[in-house]
Order: sequence, then C-alpha cells, then structure tokens
Amino acid sequence: MHRAEILFRLYPDLQQAYQLSRMLSDIFTHSKERIVAFKKLALWYNDVEKACFKSFNTIAKTIENNYEKILNFFDNRSTNASAESFNAKIKAFRNQFRGVRNVNFFLFRLSKIYA
Repeated sequence: MHRAEILFRLYPDLQQAYQLSRMLSDIFTHSKERIVAFKKLALWYNDVEKACFKSFNTIAKTIENNYEKILNFFDNRSTNASAESFNAKIKAFRNQFRGVRNVNFFLFRLSKIYA
C-alpha cells in the first residue's frame, strides 16, 4: 500500500485511472439489481467522460452501445463464457487441421473429443 501511495502522489492520472477501473469492477461485483447497476454504470460513464482517458473511452463506448445486453448479466448473474470457451476450442481444433474437407467426419471427431 505504501508503494501505491508514492506512485499515486507522483502520478495522479494513474490514481484516477485505477479508481475508474475499481469503480467498474465494483459495479459488477456488488450490484445485485439491474436498475441499480444501470444507474452506477451511467455515473461511471460520466466520470470517464470527465477523465478523458482514451483507453477508458473505448470501454465506455462499448457499454454505451451494448448496455441492454450488459445489464442482462444482473438479471441472473450469468455470462456466455462457457459458449465462448467452447468456440475457442472448436477454432483451435479446426486450426490444427488447416482446413476441413469432410465436414461430417470433422463434426464426428469434434463430438467425440468435446462431448
């Protein structure tokens, strides 16, 4: 903690960026209701606009464009991480063979390995 205090004293922008990242993390960690999360995300978005960090503008625009889908997380607190993981496994398997000629055999092998 002592090192962080020194670092933040020397680089106040770094402290502001750290606080913004912690605020976003806390929204997803502690918010239980969709409407509360929506309000907190809006306040976080305003803070990002005031800070003028390009790296945060990217995530802020993503949240702005996809907020309805993002807020679905707060309904049942689940993500599509398992589907994304499975898609990555399929891509890795497909890349291993550099093209598939026999789709039926490919699907058969895929089902035997991952099902």
